[in-house]
Amino acid sequence: MQLMVMQQRIKVLDYRNNKVALFDGIEEGGIRASSSYSHEIDEQDNERAVEGLQDRVNLLKRLSGDIHEEVESHNHMLDRMGNDMDSSRGMLSGTMDRFKTVFETKSSQRMFTLVASFLVVFLVIYYLTR
Repeated sequence: MQLMVMQQRIKVLDYRNNKVALFDGIEEGGIRASSSYSHEIDEQDNERAVEGLQDRVNLLKRLSGDIHEEVESHNHMLDRMGNDMDSSRGMLSGTMDRFKTVFETKSSQRMFTLVASFLVVFLVIYYLTR
């Protein structure tokens, strides 16, 4: 019981000491905070600001890492697309060479028949899909 009373008295004394330290710099005509109290506030503000900056730096680091991964995947995709375009260009140039040889060696009547048949097939497909 006496121990509890002593603990309560210590708490009251600590509270009074803290209160005295808090209002230590009050003077007539204005309030001036004590230098130790303002130093503690400055340190706390600085630590909160540093923590906030660390959070922002970590966020930017993760974001830049994600951007890097995205750029790498897009570069890989563009490389594959470039290779596919090169191979299709090769096939198309071969096909064009074959058409040139067909058009140069065949007679004009066969050429006219070939172009007319392509045109008819195109028109039939056009009217069926419309």
